Amino acid sequence: MSFRNYTLPYEPDKRYAKKVAYFSMEYAVHQPLKTYSGGLGFLSGSHLRSAYELKQNLVGIGILWKEGYYDQARNADQTLKVVWIEKIYNFLEDTGIMFQVIIHEHPVWVKVWYLNPQTFNTAPLFLLSTNVPENDYVSQTITNRLYDGNAATKLAQFILLGVGGTKLMEEINFEPDLYHFNEAHGVSAAFYLYQKYGSKEEVKKRMVFTTHTPEEAGNEKHDIYLCNKMSYFSGIPLETVRELTGIYDDQFNHSLAALRFAHLANGVSQLHGEVSRQMWGKYEGICEIKAITNAQNFKYWADKQLYRAMEDQNDVWFDDRKNYLKRRAFDIVADQTGKVMNPEVLTIVWARRFAGYKRAELITRDHKRFEALLSNKKYPVQIVWAGKPYPLDFPAITDFNHLVSLSKQYSNVAVCIGYELALSKRLKQAADIWLNNPRVPREASGTSGMTAAMNGAVNLSTHDGWICEFINNGNNGFVVPPADYASMQVEEQDEYDLNKLYEILENEILPLYYDNHDTWRQIVKNGMRDVQVQFNSNRMAHEYYDILYK
Repeated sequence: MSFRNYTLPYEPDKRYAKKVAYFSMEYAVHQPLKTYSGGLGFLSGSHLRSAYELKQNLVGIGILWKEGYYDQARNADQTLKVVWIEKIYNFLEDTGIMFQVIIHEHPVWVKVWYLNPQTFNTAPLFLLSTNVPENDYVSQTITNRLYDGNAATKLAQFILLGVGGTKLMEEINFEPDLYHFNEAHGVSAAFYLYQKYGSKEEVKKRMVFTTHTPEEAGNEKHDIYLCNKMSYFSGIPLETVRELTGIYDDQFNHSLAALRFAHLANGVSQLHGEVSRQMWGKYEGICEIKAITNAQNFKYWADKQLYRAMEDQNDVWFDDRKNYLKRRAFDIVADQTGKVMNPEVLTIVWARRFAGYKRAELITRDHKRFEALLSNKKYPVQIVWAGKPYPLDFPAITDFNHLVSLSKQYSNVAVCIGYELALSKRLKQAADIWLNNPRVPREASGTSGMTAAMNGAVNLSTHDGWICEFINNGNNGFVVPPADYASMQVEEQDEYDLNKLYEILENEILPLYYDNHDTWRQIVKNGMRDVQVQFNSNRMAHEYYDILYK
């Protein structure tokens, strides 16, 4: 097919006729395409699936990472090993399009690959690569690894996504009505568009922004002189950049620039919307920040048989299906770790990106209670951990390795590797309890519990992110009662949450699961029902058109 005058290969629904270019650094659309690291990718992948289901006039723009994020392997002692392997994708189409982008005052060739909507049932996705022989070696390596640790390489990636993605839209004559930046990685596009349209007002009309980070320190900043040297500002003089962005110090804050260039932005849960308005409210010239709660694609994630058994009110089938899902997942756990888990036993799973504020090992900190939990003969428990730390986040890697070491002492504790889409789905099916204990209010949304509920797992969580809109405590899940965290030291907050988690586990969850299974099953079903509509990404994709794109 010709991509020179590109139109979507299906007729867009009239409700969603506005042309949108959606920029994201990562996409988790299906296990074979390894262009993601964690929640941001899971979110954008579900967004593309729902855009396809709703027939929205939206195309995705991302980067084709030669070596992906990284492959999670083990050292000889089972600790984390980071492995980089070149990926091959014969299902991507070569568009035949190549063009140049200026990076570090030097022309870099960009080759464009295409994920056809019919391949994985997603909106069209264009993926940019610099891995071509026309480039010098350094330029070829720009698209080697997602979130490269080198600051200059990362800025080059930001330029490629933003400027490269915007130039691609010109190459294929798509001419978006709106440019939607999912996180601030592609905001270099604003400066390219300023050069194109000649005024900030013209850029603002066309630009919207989604922020995912609920604390100022977590938003990307780079030395403004390095940005300038890397051609991030598309040749605009630094004095003009400062006037346009209102950034007069030496640190260029990508999110702040995005909030000043966009005409509208959104946080990714109702709580995160409030946190973002407070956080950025002290800055002049930022756009309005609304809230659109993240969601995940029901069609892709949910176990349909479990839902059918629930709708048929066939509890025997329902229990049998959940038991089968657990057994199938436990085959993977046994293969990886040599631990044979029992599907009749209450299974707690903590699985997501390893990051300090998510507190993967929180439940292990009270050794006496942890020991008692694992050795309880009346109410037996088994625990599985999984997740990928960022390869340069050494405290998170230490947490992972600590859990691996701890797991060797227990037959009912396992730590899995390779936490990507496929394993994520299996572990959600294995879980009776999906444990989520971020330090409030550091989790902007956190969507893993949504897909866990779609597979018959009950959420046990601290009161943060999407959970605040979902949990009806004791009815569809369990939540740590929120305290006055703002007045607590970190150690006090951790101790409070830890005690509450144990109280809920010991006094509510375990007796229900073993002594009153009918009530337990009803809690599972309530969670499945409540997550099905409100936290299906079709609702989210519709709200983006209804709220952000208007």
